[in-house]
Amino acid sequence: MRQALKQARYAERCDEVPVGAVLVSKSGELIACGHNQPITTLDPTAHAEIVVIREAAKRLKNYRLPGTTLYVTLEPCAMCVGALVQARVDRIVFGALEPKTGAIQSAHRFFESAQFNHYPQILGGVLETECSELISKFFMLKRQAKKLSK
Repeated sequence: MRQALKQARYAERCDEVPVGAVLVSKSGELIACGHNQPITTLDPTAHAEIVVIREAAKRLKNYRLPGTTLYVTLEPCAMCVGALVQARVDRIVFGALEPKTGAIQSAHRFFESAQFNHYPQILGGVLETECSELISKFFMLKRQAKKLSK
């Protein structure tokens, strides 16, 4: 998760919402890393999780990523959960909850339904305080800047 936090801090420096992700193999080898970049790439799907899945699939020359674990600083949204299921990621480890759009245990609980054909292991709350504070601080500063500009 510390590597994912480094990616999130990089996203913050790029003025993107500070979310970072890394994908590792069963043996712990880093396969791919990435951060949010929908603003800089003009791509609404360029969430950290999607960036990492795309990089890993190219690197492994396979659209399926079995035996992998995704570490991400924020609970994935519906789009990202869908992509992680399609990629067959075995395990999702996330830091902070996302009360507005989280699709694992906050706003939605996708894996409580019997509709998926793949169910990864889930572990939430890893370095939760650090991940949560990074996002909260980012949006607090954005709100302050907006007030000052008025």
